[in-house]
This record gives sequence, C-alpha cells and structure tokens, in this order.
Amino acid sequence: MSTQTLCVLGGTGFVGRHLVPRLHDAGHHVRVLSHRRERHRELLVLPRVTVDEVDVYDSAALAAALAGCDAAINLVGILNERGSDGSGFERAHVTLPGVLVEACRQAGVGRLLQMSALHADAEHGPSHYLRSKGRGEALVHAAHGPGLAVTSFRPSVIFGPGDGLFSRFAGLLALSPGVFPLACAKARFAPVYVGDVVHCFAQALTDPATHGQRYDLCGPEVWTLHQLVEYTAEQAGLDRWVVPLGEDLSRLQARVMEWVPGKPFSRDNLRSTTVDSTCSGPFPELFGIVPRSIEQVVPGYLGPRQKNPRYHRLRRVAGRG
Repeated sequence: MSTQTLCVLGGTGFVGRHLVPRLHDAGHHVRVLSHRRERHRELLVLPRVTVDEVDVYDSAALAAALAGCDAAINLVGILNERGSDGSGFERAHVTLPGVLVEACRQAGVGRLLQMSALHADAEHGPSHYLRSKGRGEALVHAAHGPGLAVTSFRPSVIFGPGDGLFSRFAGLLALSPGVFPLACAKARFAPVYVGDVVHCFAQALTDPATHGQRYDLCGPEVWTLHQLVEYTAEQAGLDRWVVPLGEDLSRLQARVMEWVPGKPFSRDNLRSTTVDSTCSGPFPELFGIVPRSIEQVVPGYLGPRQKNPRYHRLRRVAGRG
C-alpha cells in the first residue's frame, strides 16, 4: 500500500478512534481535525498523526487544512441533536458534506470517503437522522467525477470497544434497579464490528473498484434489540429483567429520555427503529473478509462485572455496592 496523507473529520469519535491508528500503522500520515485539540492528546503519541483545531464549517479554513492531502474521510455523525426540529442533523449530515466537497475542490483533493448509514433515504427515511444522512450521501455522490472519486459506506449499528451499543447498555443496566424497561424491543439490527468497517475504509482508499460505489455493511446475524440487551446483561454479569414496552410506552419513554443529560434516547431514534437495520445481501465480497460476529468480539471487551472495574464504579455511583 502506498503511503498517503489523509485528512479525517470525526477522527476523535468511536469509529475514528479505531480507524486513525489503523491508517497510521499502515504508514499513512493522518491529519485529524477537531474543534478541541487538547481533549485528544492520546492521538498525538502516534508520530504520523497530527490533531489540528479547525472550524470544519468554514470552507476556506477546511481547504487550508486539506492542502497537500491525497484523500479526505468524513466520519462526522450525530445520533441526536439538541433540539428536535432536525436542524442539528441537517448541519452535521448535509451542510458539512457540502462544505467538504467544496473544500476538496479548492484544495485539489481527489478522493473522498463518506460515512453514511444503512437505509439512509433523503425522501422516505422515517427520521431526521436517516433523511439527513440520505441527503448528505446524495450530495457527495453528486460530486463524484474525474476530479473527485467518492465512496460511501452504509453500516448497520457498529459495535466494538467503546461503542454506543453494548458499552452504553451495560452502563444503563448497571444503574437500573433490577428491572429494565426497553422501548422498541422488537427492532431488528445486524450489528457490524468496527474493525470490519475500518478494514473497508482502509482498503477503499487505494482500490479504484470502489470509486462511485455505496456499500451496505452488516454483521453475520440479525438480532432484536431485546436480544441484544439481554445478551449485554448476561455478558456484564448483571441479573436484570428486561421488560419490552409497547408502542405507547415506547413513545412516552422516548419523550422523557430526551430530557435526560446526554439524551440517550429520543423520538427521532424511535422513528429510526421502524426500519429494520439489516442488509438485503451478504457482506461485500470485494473487501475479502468474513464479518465477525457479536459472540466473537463482545465478551473480550464487556465481560462479567467481576472482571470489569467499570461496572463496579458504576454501581458505587448508584449506591449499590
């Protein structure tokens, strides 16, 4: 693989924290753009990684940051916004890709990888999240051509160390009083391992066959949300009764959780679950891997509470020993 200079937006997020070291270890020079550089000093120990403070919504500033780069990778995404009118999703998922495309043109960057979402649909997506992801995806692909080769990835929910799936539910379960009410329990997902997603991004950088393509990425098995949460409790060594909520109570829980710090669940999240996050076909053969299953990965980073000090700390905070 030839060495490149890469610019990563969203490189300090969950997927970015796995992708940036992978790109560094492959010999690439990586520029990570962040609005708060001092919070991500752990990346600075990697000798070919720099973290720069840049207003990525400023086209001129972004073009300057992209100068000399061979490719840009956009991992920016939010699962919830501060308000509920869709403007936060629009800014992160549509406005930013538009600014990035223009900055790539100004800086002469000829390659762009875009993180989208499974079933992103600008017109018919049931949620602000899926519609905005669809508009952003359509926007970057409209720019695909001789001067800018675009590839987008559309994963189901992504899992791995530090994820917002098993790790988040384990934390919530640890704080629950024995009974855990669960909205959207019948929603279906095909969770995909972050290492497999990262593999696809890294390979696509130098594979012309991926130019102009959109790839759905799913893991090998379909799980309901109820099954995923019960599996989380089992792996974390937590004895919890997971109680599925009906539609009315699910909507009520979503409305209430919008006021909880961190907004762990929202009405927009609920609307997203009305579409199964599953793929219609197998994992793309082009990438030459068999996607790893939940059972192959999750026990290695979640594990029983007896072996995991994280959950002892959570329980002490909750006053349960």
